[in-house]
Amino acid sequence: MWKLFDEGCTALVTGASRGIGRAIALELARQGVDVVINYRSNEEMAVSLKEEIEEMGRQALIIKADMQNPEEIKQMFKQIKSQFRHIDILVNNAGIIKDGYLMMMSEASFQKVIDTNLLGCFRISQEALKMMCSAKKGVIVNIASTSGIVGQEGQANYSASKAGIIAFSKVVAKEYARYGIRCNVVAPGFIETDMTNDAGGKSLKDKYMDFISLKRFGEPQDIADAVAFLASSRSKYITGKVLTVDGGLID
Repeated sequence: MWKLFDEGCTALVTGASRGIGRAIALELARQGVDVVINYRSNEEMAVSLKEEIEEMGRQALIIKADMQNPEEIKQMFKQIKSQFRHIDILVNNAGIIKDGYLMMMSEASFQKVIDTNLLGCFRISQEALKMMCSAKKGVIVNIASTSGIVGQEGQANYSASKAGIIAFSKVVAKEYARYGIRCNVVAPGFIETDMTNDAGGKSLKDKYMDFISLKRFGEPQDIADAVAFLASSRSKYITGKVLTVDGGLID
């Protein structure tokens, strides 16, 4: 049987306490990876995730850090270095939405989404790459969205941030391939999570269903499976690519 990850492999998953991030952290742990659990506000969920991972026989470290706070990010990597020395896998999953039509969207609302989703990805990647370049290996998987590919009405800020992540990832893939580092993107379609339910509820879900070829909404595990593949040795010749996981939502 082909082992997906080397023994002692460590992953950092941002925004890991719930939803897609939680599913990713659990799937990596199931595949034998130790996990650094980053969260911003939901400590209770982060603790329960740590317990689940440890029940699988893997190590788990919880670190609170806000993607908008550069100092908290630097402190997070100091903690990682202290316990694990380095990370082999980075999953940039943390993100927020603040939807609204462009003419009614405040600059502060636009900027907050960009700062969290795109600038946060930049800050985390910069710190992780220092470790990965030193080790001459590493994998980064960034979570974007189909909104970043086709644009979504009412999501000028979110779509822009996710489109930026896609372009950013392609640059990282080109710049750091020489160090044995790969970088890819998973672009989810409509995935049933607390965040998507809060964003629009039944009306939004009904609107999306008409355009999904498979006629079902995605689950966090669908994204976790894609991330595990791209983070593993089974995708060792794939870099700079975008994998859409959307049930046939976009062409």
